[in-house]
Amino acid sequence: MKHMKQFGIILVVTCIGEILKLLIPLPVPGSIYGLLLMLFLLMTHIVPLEEVREAGEFLIEIMPMMFIPAAVGLLESAEQLKPMLLPLCVITAATTVLVMGVTGKVSDFLIGRGKKK
Repeated sequence: MKHMKQFGIILVVTCIGEILKLLIPLPVPGSIYGLLLMLFLLMTHIVPLEEVREAGEFLIEIMPMMFIPAAVGLLESAEQLKPMLLPLCVITAATTVLVMGVTGKVSDFLIGRGKKK
């Protein structure tokens, strides 16, 4: 029953994010609103971490399986993607390196900031 409650909390926050997407006229996906709302709720301890920890860990563990349908869809449309394969690979590699670099710099900044306190 505990897991159902945790999934319920995550589901309600996700649904509120989708409702916010309809109400706020910005080109931001509802999932982003939901994530920001969950971050706010966790940081303010309105929702204690222990109330969603196990369900969140489970969702993170099964996340790779969620990419299987997208990968199959890419394989199905491989013929249509052939003309743009090189640009897609270059963009994917460049953005991966960029994201890794920015993530590293932000992590360094936050770790350094934490050591100063």
